Amino acid sequence: MAKQPKNVEFVWEGKNKRGQKVKGELSGPNMAVVKAQLRKQGISPEKVKRAPKPLMGGAAKGKKIKTADITFFTRQMATMIKAGVPLVQSFEIVSDGIDNPTMRNLIMGMRDKVAAGNDFASALKEYPQYFDELTCNLVESGEQAGALEAMLDRVAEYKEKTEALKSKVKKAMGYPIATLSIAAIVTVVLLVKVVPTFEAMFTSFGSELPAPTQFVVDVSEFVQAYWLPVAGVIAGIIITFKEAMKRSAALRDNVDRITLKMPIFGDLTRKAAVARFARVLSTTFAAGVPLVEALESVAGAVGNAVYRDAVLSVRSEVATGQQMHFAMRSTGVFPNMVVQMTSIGEESGALDGMLDKAATYYEQEVDDAVDGLTAMMEPLIMAFLGVVVGGLLIAMYLPIFQMGSAM
Repeated sequence: MAKQPKNVEFVWEGKNKRGQKVKGELSGPNMAVVKAQLRKQGISPEKVKRAPKPLMGGAAKGKKIKTADITFFTRQMATMIKAGVPLVQSFEIVSDGIDNPTMRNLIMGMRDKVAAGNDFASALKEYPQYFDELTCNLVESGEQAGALEAMLDRVAEYKEKTEALKSKVKKAMGYPIATLSIAAIVTVVLLVKVVPTFEAMFTSFGSELPAPTQFVVDVSEFVQAYWLPVAGVIAGIIITFKEAMKRSAALRDNVDRITLKMPIFGDLTRKAAVARFARVLSTTFAAGVPLVEALESVAGAVGNAVYRDAVLSVRSEVATGQQMHFAMRSTGVFPNMVVQMTSIGEESGALDGMLDKAATYYEQEVDDAVDGLTAMMEPLIMAFLGVVVGGLLIAMYLPIFQMGSAM
């Protein structure tokens, strides 16, 4: 079988049907194919050449494609196809509404593949870094069943809800981290810039400093002398940890287990994992995917190693004929309410509907937990900042107060 030529990026300039000058980028195996594609779009190409390679050794050209871009694309495609717009034309219309040039090129690349006779799912599978296996499988099921518009609508809804859930969890985690980081920066600035000024003044007193003031002065001297090595060590630890997380599955699994045991954040992570489990399983099962296959897809989407292993355990037991709610109960990680709703769904033949209700409930639980956590963290962080910054200032002014009382 002949090897298919690899697509490369071309930049082009030309005129549209109205005689207006237009330009853009298009991928294709060679210049002749790109010119033919432009003519099919009603564009008379005047200049076509290979796109210049980006600087910095092959870094991605243009803006990075974010998960929000993929979610927006999925929703727009679902809307276009539901409105009766042909698939190839849908790609073009959606592409015109995208600001990110990298995402626009991705869409046009998929359009070219579909226009060449490939199905939508095959075009998605060409970009596994952007479209996960679950999305590709659902789209493939929709094409085979002749219900692509309905399936894309389900995929879009699933992605929107999943991204909303991720955003809430990131908000809960990010707020205290950002605030404490700012507090650390302010503290270092005080120790490096403000405390030495007071220290020079205290030296002229010629008397022994109070213990709190002496402690702050000692810390200030240490930070001034060793801030660069300390910053290097901290940066090294962070970078090493991130690289280890990327390369070591065992480390990622251990971090997931520790996260579930953390106070406050553990409960939030647990609810988020249950919500993702119910949402993904509801979507895949309603799409007609067999339960055992659906559970395999769910295992990779729950976002936590403990729940991934639990879902795989449930899948193994369901494959041997065990009812799912019994298998879920035996794992010990699923809330009783979810197990009971699964049981009702299995008995009534409405498993997808009951899981959808469970997903909605736990998504709301995560939302409420984030709001409650934010409300609780705000006064705690303000108190912490008051103690740290206020303590530094009091320690610095304590000798002056003692001198005033001795006079």
